[in-house]
Amino acid sequence: MLLSEPTHQGSVPERLSEAHRSLRSLTFFFTEETDPVLAALGRLLAAFASEAAADPEQAVAAYRQFLRLLADAAEFHAGEFVGDAWRDYLLERLLADENTFARKAALSQDGSVSPALRAAAIQDLRHLQVLFALESSLFVVALARRTRRAVPGKEEACLVAWEDLRPLADAPSCHTPAEARLMAAFAAAADWGELVDELARHYAQAGCGLFHRYRAFRWVSDPDGGHLEGVAHPDPVSLDDLIGYEAERRILLRNTEHFLAGFPANNVLLYGDRGTGKSSTVKALLNAYADRGLRLVEVQKHQFDAFPRLLALLRGRRERFILYVDDLSFEQNETYYKELKAVLEGGLEARPENVVLYATSNRRHLITERFADRDGSNGEIHARDAAQEKLSLSDRFGITVTFLSPDQEGYLSIVAGLADRLGLQWPREVLRQRALQWAGRQNGWSGRTARQFLEFALGEEAAERRSGGA
Repeated sequence: MLLSEPTHQGSVPERLSEAHRSLRSLTFFFTEETDPVLAALGRLLAAFASEAAADPEQAVAAYRQFLRLLADAAEFHAGEFVGDAWRDYLLERLLADENTFARKAALSQDGSVSPALRAAAIQDLRHLQVLFALESSLFVVALARRTRRAVPGKEEACLVAWEDLRPLADAPSCHTPAEARLMAAFAAAADWGELVDELARHYAQAGCGLFHRYRAFRWVSDPDGGHLEGVAHPDPVSLDDLIGYEAERRILLRNTEHFLAGFPANNVLLYGDRGTGKSSTVKALLNAYADRGLRLVEVQKHQFDAFPRLLALLRGRRERFILYVDDLSFEQNETYYKELKAVLEGGLEARPENVVLYATSNRRHLITERFADRDGSNGEIHARDAAQEKLSLSDRFGITVTFLSPDQEGYLSIVAGLADRLGLQWPREVLRQRALQWAGRQNGWSGRTARQFLEFALGEEAAERRSGGA
């Protein structure tokens, strides 16, 4: 792209100074979460906003850092930009920002907020409109003037135009139709402040912040007590992908639907043999109900002491959260279960009404119990009390759903169902014979074994077609 004089009104120094003031004048938007691109923009504007600011080399370095971070988001973007890479980025972050105005609007049916919040949001939106109008050519001209050149020199030539950044070719849009319409409305608006109510209604319908951008999360421990990390590509398994165990899933679906409707719902323990689809069932719930506000948060057992902090983050949100603990069990010397018991039932702080816990386990009794715990030979005076404490953890799950390994015909039924769903063309007798051979060599009869066999069979079929075509 040939970098020319900026197209908007106002001198270059005036526009850059105004943009710098606008970024620093924000009250709510982009003030709670640290966005690397916006932070880099702040450093870039600080370097260019004043004629007496940093030297040209520092200004070029600030521009390159901003371009590098913007390109990392833009070049892997799914779908066409609204405007250019920078303008699309700003609009996307605006629709997903975490701030007081957005959270309050998200908790109402129609996006209603207090007059003070609304007035401050209008001011912020007008400041953001100034940032939206920025062009890469502004910085080229400013750098040329900084170096006292009438025409751009070699430093300015190094400033690659962000307008030349391109998204992934032929990728489906990452925006919903409603988001695309709102972004287009902002791009065309003469006054962003007039769109404040429409933006508030967007938050009421779609949520905001991390829980708008992601459906699945993991809890990450850190020196500050831990934080939520969004999972960009959660397991896409759907309920339709799961063959068999319909009665077991109906119990879980009913409890989850009660939970999503705001009715009383139970914590659930999915217990049973390995490979029977317990974990896949929980993940499939997310894909079935994410559009109704369901979110999944994976927690490891050694992180249970962070539950108070995690629950504080989730309490009062519009979304409904399943805390998901996979393969839950405890050895004799592990005491993490004490924190889990408090969350399930019995802690001083009530569990938020928008949070339930679903755990999977291969053990019905989650804590290793030895005969010594019952007869007192381990030195425990009140042996029965010690045993009861361990058994009570399972009792605190309101619902236990049992998944047992299928018999041979059950296994073959799962294989046949998956083969039909995935389009495998093998004759039924060949499918049956090879599925039994596979189970004999691998992990026995289970849903997991069936899925692994189908992956192998589809690979074999594809290889046979290719060799036949050759």
